[in-house]
Amino acid sequence: MFKIRKILREDTAAVLKMMRTFYNSAAVITNGSEKIFAANIENCLGGSNFIEGFVFLADEKIIGYGMLAKSYSTEFGGECIWIEDIFIEPEYRGRGYGSKFIEYVKEIYPNKILRLETEHENLSALKVYKNLGFKELPYLELVFAQE
Repeated sequence: MFKIRKILREDTAAVLKMMRTFYNSAAVITNGSEKIFAANIENCLGGSNFIEGFVFLADEKIIGYGMLAKSYSTEFGGECIWIEDIFIEPEYRGRGYGSKFIEYVKEIYPNKILRLETEHENLSALKVYKNLGFKELPYLELVFAQE
């Protein structure tokens, strides 16, 4: 049975392991760092208003995770939920769990703008996102991050 729930402190080791895999994959441009991963999890656990973390369970085993970030879009005139991370262990992919997470996000944040990023090479994810109603935006994204 598939289930989605918020990240708990006891999930930290499992989520960190998955984050390392996700951020070292072709799905993500940057590799992240242990400091960033720890901060993300701690902010999910600490009740930040800007980030939420979830784990995906199959028969009570953690098989993936997702993280959401919250913002406001002046372009679309409303609150925006960024689907930042979706990771599912390889042996559980292709079962619709990523789609179920996105549908779950739509349910808990009705009438919000949902945004996400993916690499052009991540064809399977791109197909799923388009089938769920996401449309490509023709942007070049820039970042300035002080470390």
